[in-house]
Amino acid sequence: QVQLVESGGGLVQAGGSLRLACAGSGRTFSNYAMAWFRQAPGKEREFVAGVTTSGSVSHYADSVKGRFTISRDNAKNTVVLQMNNLKPEVTADYHCAASRFSLGMRPGDYAYWGQGTQVTVSS
Repeated sequence: QVQLVESGGGLVQAGGSLRLACAGSGRTFSNYAMAWFRQAPGKEREFVAGVTTSGSVSHYADSVKGRFTISRDNAKNTVVLQMNNLKPEVTADYHCAASRFSLGMRPGDYAYWGQGTQVTVSS
């Protein structure tokens, strides 16, 4: 299995940027499709962005296209979510997730999860 640890969350004003990182350890990181999900209080966990094992293909939720970028470095066992032009409505707990199978957009597609990092955007 793979262990995941997120970092980089925090408090930022609307229009600002944050860079979230997820460090993986354990089994071969490059074998896993990786994704970021977020969960706001009282809401279901939702897909934000995902990237295939090689990093050649990525998918984004419509609400973040053009503002968020996901990337991975398999040599460093990390996946990064660069978030720009942040809006208050993206305030949530952000989790990275790993799947041994193809890139999916549902939480159930992922077997491994990090503990999460809080992102708060003030207006």
